[in-house]
Amino acid sequence: MAPSVAERLLERLDRAGAAAGLCSLQAAAELGVDHQTLVGAVKSLQALGEVIEAEPRSATRWELSPEGEEVLREGSPEVRLFRSLPEEGLPQAEALKLPGGSLGFSKAMANKWVRLDKGAAGGPRVMPTVPSVQDTVQEHLGQVRAGGAQAVPERDRAELKRRKLLLEVTLKSYWIRQGSAFSTAVARPETELTPEMIATGSWRRLPFKPYNFSSLGLPPACGHLHPLLKVRSELRQIFLEMGFTEMPTDNFVESSFWNFDALFQPQQHPARDQHDTFFLLDPAEAPQLPPGYSSKVKKVHSQGGYGSQGYRYEWKVEEAKKNLLRTHTTSASARALFQLARQEKFTPVKYFSIDRVFRNESLDATHLAEFHQVEGVVADRGLTLGHLMGTLRQFFTKLGISQLRFKPAYNPYTEPSMEVFSYHEGLKKWVEVGNSGVFRPELLLPMGLPENVTVIAWGLSLERPTMIKYGIKNIRELMGHRVNLQMVYDSPMCRLDV
Repeated sequence: MAPSVAERLLERLDRAGAAAGLCSLQAAAELGVDHQTLVGAVKSLQALGEVIEAEPRSATRWELSPEGEEVLREGSPEVRLFRSLPEEGLPQAEALKLPGGSLGFSKAMANKWVRLDKGAAGGPRVMPTVPSVQDTVQEHLGQVRAGGAQAVPERDRAELKRRKLLLEVTLKSYWIRQGSAFSTAVARPETELTPEMIATGSWRRLPFKPYNFSSLGLPPACGHLHPLLKVRSELRQIFLEMGFTEMPTDNFVESSFWNFDALFQPQQHPARDQHDTFFLLDPAEAPQLPPGYSSKVKKVHSQGGYGSQGYRYEWKVEEAKKNLLRTHTTSASARALFQLARQEKFTPVKYFSIDRVFRNESLDATHLAEFHQVEGVVADRGLTLGHLMGTLRQFFTKLGISQLRFKPAYNPYTEPSMEVFSYHEGLKKWVEVGNSGVFRPELLLPMGLPENVTVIAWGLSLERPTMIKYGIKNIRELMGHRVNLQMVYDSPMCRLDV
């Protein structure tokens, strides 16, 4: 009978001598077995007592991911797209079909290798801005493949890792030595007393593994709420305690009119580009827009009004009808304020919503293509920026976040505007948790709201305060909180109307 892996390992340690040691990776290679198989043999020998000593060790190294291997062979997406682009450029739709695709286009734009000429005849056109480029991404991957990962600057390694072209692999091994009770003969103690042992009396000669009467049993398997659901429930309760009413937010598909135009966001705004927004192919357009209201929105965009000169461009109804996955729940706020303006007599209101929004983002440790937005809206006469700051402090204090800072900002549909920051104890720095401001007259007055009515509003992602509250450092850690988020999304508990 061939000796087991454990017996062969003991023989190898016996040849090495009592003072010598052996790395488990080296031992696995010498014995011609898989490293995990050898680790199993080490653990079984440890269970026998002081036969061997095994000290855990770990080391890290950089490896190319399957995507990195492809980039090493064919070049980075941005360089492939640039080298496929003729000098006279291409229409954006055709450029996105070139090798490298939308990812290559986004990276080339960020590197300022190409520009998007929106005024070109026939529609937006992608034009090269430099005569040639160097593929540093491919070069760095080649250095890593050749064993020179340390020669690649740390910042570039981190960027390659973020793009999932590099993997930081941790190698775990054991340093194995002879123990105080070392022997090359493996005598396994019995763990069961069988009827045959009793009948033959062999139990008197056999060693038995001692019973551990103080060991605990297996903990019962039980579920728990994900941190996102906990904070979502807390936020909803806080809004209700503060007298807010929940807005309907069940339309994930929205028209560009409600998502952008009604919010006084111009049709040439960068957020409306394909690399920032998910547009629908079917149905591609909304069937109709509010006739009287859409005419007022068109006028305030193209000609101005209500004390504003507008944006002075040709507003197109075709652009406003384009369907998309909503990029924020402010579109629901616009619909709610429009319905408020249609009432015979204005009454002060406080609205809130918590629901999913969608952005055409590259997935990384801090960004998802789908996340939750929390929004609060207050409409009344005589509201000021001081009312907004006080409301925000009350809101976040109830959530348990007391360290706040406000910073002036710009939003197309609020003036003045503020970004809200909170101190993250885990990261030891201030992080942005939300945006806020006072809705502009160009947004409110076309709806028909009275001139003396002011609307203050704020929005934040559900994920940011959850991470601050629970000390979670990134989205990957939040996603790995022992719950599959897709299961959470599909659960009835996730719907506020259940």
